[in-house]
Amino acid sequence: MSTNEATTRAVDKAAPTAKGLDRALNALGTLMIVLSAVTPASSVFIIVPGVIALAGTGSFLSFVIAAVIGLFMAFVYAELSSAYPMAGGEYTMIGRTLGRFWGFVTLVLVFVSIVLIVAVIALGVGTYLGVLIPNLSPQWVGVVTIALAGTVAAMRIKLNAFVTGIFLGIEMLALLILTGLGFAHVERPLSSLFTSPQLLDATNTLVPASAGIILAATAVSLFAYNGYGAAAYFGEETQDAKRNIGKVVVWALLITVAAELIPLTAVLLGAPDLAGLLAAPQKIEYFLEARGGHALTVLISLAIAVAIFNAVIAIILQAARLLFSSGRDKTWFGPINAAVASVHGSYASPWIATIVVSVLAAVACFIDINLLLVVSGTSLVVIYALLCLAVFAGRHNGTTAGGHYRMPLFPVPAILAFVALVYVAYQNLLDAAFGRPSLIATLLIMLVAAIYYVLMLARRTDWNLHGPDELAG
Repeated sequence: MSTNEATTRAVDKAAPTAKGLDRALNALGTLMIVLSAVTPASSVFIIVPGVIALAGTGSFLSFVIAAVIGLFMAFVYAELSSAYPMAGGEYTMIGRTLGRFWGFVTLVLVFVSIVLIVAVIALGVGTYLGVLIPNLSPQWVGVVTIALAGTVAAMRIKLNAFVTGIFLGIEMLALLILTGLGFAHVERPLSSLFTSPQLLDATNTLVPASAGIILAATAVSLFAYNGYGAAAYFGEETQDAKRNIGKVVVWALLITVAAELIPLTAVLLGAPDLAGLLAAPQKIEYFLEARGGHALTVLISLAIAVAIFNAVIAIILQAARLLFSSGRDKTWFGPINAAVASVHGSYASPWIATIVVSVLAAVACFIDINLLLVVSGTSLVVIYALLCLAVFAGRHNGTTAGGHYRMPLFPVPAILAFVALVYVAYQNLLDAAFGRPSLIATLLIMLVAAIYYVLMLARRTDWNLHGPDELAG
């Protein structure tokens, strides 16, 4: 290692970045926050039942296929975030590789999606607290959840890593209990999930699950794994970020797959009555009641409420850093830029950006949840596709040459991920009930972003994509 490189790494590890973000996290601390944003337990209790309803025991293969696609996307994220471990996340990666226009479109898409996702998951807290306190208002429980989570998120990042780590341990324990109950009462062989997946037809009869249905369910399974790329948002607060962020992304994906796929397998193999499981409106709760009893079901439900609260903290942290980055780049107007780019003197956190995100998410709690899902649904597919294009562009124009992580077997993972995303978009286009409106909503958001860019940003010389190194220099 050269003297200059050693000096650079020492500064990167020890010093706060420009504008006051404190490089206080080691790789493990960043991983705790990222896994909290993914929130595997919430996925198992909220998303997994929907996949089971669609594909029956074929949901196992759907999650396996989604895991392979997720690994390809993790390679894409790891390479780009290693080159640009900055608070802007996808906005910075795409803006630096594909150009300022696509960077700004990504900024708007990601920010709208994150704010709405915070509202969606916060609304779920009331559902699980309802086992103790019935007739809670989901909207006001969501608002209180966001207010408390936002308060925690405005504190020091190291404190947030500690808090989210404790809550993450609670949700992982809930998943271990679920897994143990399933594998302690195996009713059918593992091979049945591969060779003869089944689902319920309209007459509640078990029938084979077709390959088409399994592939369609894969589109939903992809979203259950999403969140591992959030590591990039904490790059300015992670020690030796260029070397560590790529590893955090890949490990976050691998741990998430294990934390979701293994409990799913346990439930499918350990359910006492397969038809009863597939017909139950609350599938995981049905399994818990059958194998663990009511008291355990209540206890696990409370653990899931904790997991959701933990996810709200982690995602607010992520969104606040995105907004902070946009203000630092002078994306908006003078007073707004200065406010959201400001950092608290004691906590070294983007506290005003955190408040703005929390207020917007709290207001969104009063929007119809179906509309929230429609608006945020397809954005992820578009963002993933742009990232696949960005990794090609970065290799071609050399903008990612400074990163320390290179995906294996390039360009195969990026190509396969992009093809899979095209298929998911096609499935959304065919789905007139949800997918098509969601795709239209995403395109409208992109159109609004494009108009703002052309009218406000294209000719401005003060708007640029900054990072801590440039600002420090």
